[in-house]
Amino acid sequence: MQRTIVQPPVPGDAALAELKHWLGITRPNEDETLNQLLATSLAICEAFTGKTPLRQTVEETIPLVSDWQELVSRPVQNITAAALIAQDGARTTLALSGDALEWRIGTSACIRLLRPFEGRGVAVQMVVGIAADWNALPAPLRHGIVRLAAFHFRDREGKSATVPPASVTALWRPWREVRLG
Repeated sequence: MQRTIVQPPVPGDAALAELKHWLGITRPNEDETLNQLLATSLAICEAFTGKTPLRQTVEETIPLVSDWQELVSRPVQNITAAALIAQDGARTTLALSGDALEWRIGTSACIRLLRPFEGRGVAVQMVVGIAADWNALPAPLRHGIVRLAAFHFRDREGKSATVPPASVTALWRPWREVRLG
């Protein structure tokens, strides 16, 4: 399954302000670096927990099989579009409700093709994320993201370990979803 981020999450000014407060920075000269560290910390949080912290739009390409297929991205808020990808790469829009595909959202999202198709696969676009914005993100996730970004900012020389600090993973562990296979 191929996954592409269509619209990345935007931590926003509130996240930057929280990180700058944590680091004791008042000037704007480090803002670009800090925003990049926040984006990286969000990605690491998603990799660790198995869940996208902030709302974003992603696209997953699924194979053309008739069985239920579980999507990788979690938690799915809404499936917004689907398109058949032909062998030449051309796309044909599929109706989200009808005779082409069926989907359900629970703890994860699953898609099933209701009829056979020819081509490379089906691209499913969806909105995923635990929270719509930084302020709605649960405090342990938000605090862990800030701590991790601050850790990387302070360790610009790369002398520390490459794994997230235990204080960060302890905050994220209750949100972690482990999947087999």
